[in-house]
Amino acid sequence: MKLRNQKAFTLIEVVLAMMIMASGLFILTNSWAGTYNRLNKTQTQVQLAALLERKIVELEREFKGQPLDSIKEEDTGDFGSELEGYTWEMKSQKVEFPDLSGIIGGVGENQNLDLVSIMKLFSEHLSKSVKEVKVTVIYKDKKKPITVDVVFYIVDYDRPLPMPGGAGGS
Repeated sequence: MKLRNQKAFTLIEVVLAMMIMASGLFILTNSWAGTYNRLNKTQTQVQLAALLERKIVELEREFKGQPLDSIKEEDTGDFGSELEGYTWEMKSQKVEFPDLSGIIGGVGENQNLDLVSIMKLFSEHLSKSVKEVKVTVIYKDKKKPITVDVVFYIVDYDRPLPMPGGAGGS
């Protein structure tokens, strides 16, 4: 029996071609996995930002026209069963404004006492009329939790300005 001269790939050529294809598939898979992870992270961050904005609007509506004392010091909650893993926290505190009376006219004999007392009243009024609110939205994933937060201020514009000898003053 005589062997004919057949054209075919050798075993080494087939193995080399398989290694090249496997390397290409490995690179593509890693690239797609990285893109998928970045896409998931971006979607989570967009969802966090949207939920944070939603919560701020809810709080602003809830406390609009209400006295600042009605704002709780702390509150927490979630966004319902359709958004599992997402929770929120709210913390509020009184804003302390510095006493600016010391910079009026310098310290000394020529200091205008009426202006100083008005500045003290004004600083106290601002402290009673403004409340700082910090809202945090948390997403608890399989890894560490992801948080975003924002601080905003609620101002009681209806609080009368105390003026010595005036209608709102003492």
